[in-house]
Amino acid sequence: MIHPLEVPRLAAGGSFVLRPWEMRDLPLVQEASSDDYIPLITTIPSAYSQEAAEAFVRRQWERAQTGSGYPFVIVRIEDGQPVGSIGLWLRDVSEGRASLGYWVASSARGQGVAAAALRAVAAWGLGDLRIPRLQLCVEPWNAASARTAETVGFRREGLLRSWQTVGEERRDMIMYSMLSADLS
Repeated sequence: MIHPLEVPRLAAGGSFVLRPWEMRDLPLVQEASSDDYIPLITTIPSAYSQEAAEAFVRRQWERAQTGSGYPFVIVRIEDGQPVGSIGLWLRDVSEGRASLGYWVASSARGQGVAAAALRAVAAWGLGDLRIPRLQLCVEPWNAASARTAETVGFRREGLLRSWQTVGEERRDMIMYSMLSADLS
């Protein structure tokens, strides 16, 4: 039986809030669609159209409705501007682990967005949801994302060779994890 999930609003530091996706977030989808990398590693459409953007938002709603995970949009409190996305994915939760993925629009990078969002979702997943292990993968060249994971308290576990197809190539990924015991 499928149990729909309710995506909550979470505070992410003092500057950001995480909330469910809404159709008013289409300008963020448009900005992400024009990024060189985000469409390659996510389900953001690589060619923006109103129809494709709306389909992306509906897929986020579907993920919660089917119980596959919690998709959040990251919103800057100061001006209400959506600036990125983070998700907690539950495919392996029956085995005691869940995965995280995040991206930030280029216009908001370098402002602590990803760290604030990752910290909030990790604390919520490990604490409130009582998931024993959270994991995320980072491309070896993505030093900013690796710094974000390490700053938040994720530990590097190793290199997963030819782990994920990005574009048309198999790419290596660095595995990071955080355990509920790490919160103590």
